[in-house]
Amino acid sequence: MADHLEASVTLPSDPASVSAARAYVVGTLAEWGLPADTEVSDTIRLIISELATNAVQHTFGQSPTFTVDVELDGDEHLRVGVTDSHPRFPRRLPAAVQQDNGRGLAIIRWLTAEYGGRLRVRPTREGGKTISVELPWTVPAQPVTAAGQQEP
Repeated sequence: MADHLEASVTLPSDPASVSAARAYVVGTLAEWGLPADTEVSDTIRLIISELATNAVQHTFGQSPTFTVDVELDGDEHLRVGVTDSHPRFPRRLPAAVQQDNGRGLAIIRWLTAEYGGRLRVRPTREGGKTISVELPWTVPAQPVTAAGQQEP
């Protein structure tokens, strides 16, 4: 594998883009050797779903698009992130708050910690923000064929 791989896609801030973001990330990771039917792939799919959903729901129409970035550094660290142009950073809700939503970043934070990774929120030069997760890169022990199936 290469020392550094990058991929990104910019999507409209529309609910339909959440599934497109998931498919893009899972497809990219499969090309890089991580089969879509693994536990870590499912975890990354959930993380991207939460980040993309936040970019659509919490920018209040002030970010017409969001960008999904995927980076693999030296077969060691995987970074996935979502950038939008809304300046407001996410806020932690108190544990006692009873709401039907607003727990996405708590879920991401927990999943990231479970895999030995870290969550970062940083401003962009354009006044928006990027929320990203860095995880250790884990690939299957068996080689993956072009069709994405593990060889025996």
